[in-house]
Amino acid sequence: MLSCAVIGCQVEQFWKFYSHLVRPGDLTGHSDFHLFKEGIKPMWEDEANKNGGKWIIRLRKGLASRFWENIILAMLGEQFMVGEEICGVVVSIRFQEDILSIWNKTASDQVTTSRIRDTLRRVLNLPPNTIMEYKTHNDMLSGCYICIILGAEQNVRGR
Repeated sequence: MLSCAVIGCQVEQFWKFYSHLVRPGDLTGHSDFHLFKEGIKPMWEDEANKNGGKWIIRLRKGLASRFWENIILAMLGEQFMVGEEICGVVVSIRFQEDILSIWNKTASDQVTTSRIRDTLRRVLNLPPNTIMEYKTHNDMLSGCYICIILGAEQNVRGR
């Protein structure tokens, strides 16, 4: 179960806290929201993240709040069915687009990373041609930005 490390709460308490936050889509400028399991820092170098990676979805403006809430519900409801693999989720608000990413522990486990991708597609109701990138944290740490790109050129921005 995902617990809220900041205030040490359970799911019900988390939603009481969450309901008072500004929705990501209402933020202006450059902002990031991080929600990670207790004891895991939203850093590539964290012990839980260092051998992992993240799925990245670039969103057109106006979708971040709904997608953020849907992915949080999926994490809290353990819909990814990958055990303790999920480390956390990040929504990044940017000027021209927003970015949603979900971090996992083991980048080399292709079955797990595929299951996470497929669950993201289902939970977010993404069209089959949505571009999703998977980046390993080792690649990011070494400065080698190799990623797997799945899908066609039209992505969520065109929805």
